[in-house]
Amino acid sequence: MKTVESKYNGELRTSSVHVKSGVEIITDAPTDNNGKGEAFSPTDLLATALGSCAVTIMGLYALKNNFEIGTPSFNIEKTMATAPRRVAKLKVEISFAKYPFTEQQKQILLNAAENCPVAKSLHPQLEQELIFNW
Repeated sequence: MKTVESKYNGELRTSSVHVKSGVEIITDAPTDNNGKGEAFSPTDLLATALGSCAVTIMGLYALKNNFEIGTPSFNIEKTMATAPRRVAKLKVEISFAKYPFTEQQKQILLNAAENCPVAKSLHPQLEQELIFNW
């Protein structure tokens, strides 16, 4: 069964619909690559996927180990390279609202984030940096 239905809309823009939910996202090429920059670029979605995956898997592991993670926020910094144009580095900074984690819980969360499916699916040359603000 299809997961996503997508189309090219012209002018360096695509639209994609998540089949199960009907939610739509739009991508634009960034302005430094002749696009409008009015929406996430495909590489922005890649960066977002890493951060979202890390935090989601952390939440999953916390549930499995009977503790809460609260509502952490996270910021993602994407660094591009040229020749070839590609994502060279993704830095994900995850901040918790002063949650009282034990050292064991912190280790569980760190391992979960580092081993999320997106992190393990990215090319080994793409540098990934995770920063935790406990």
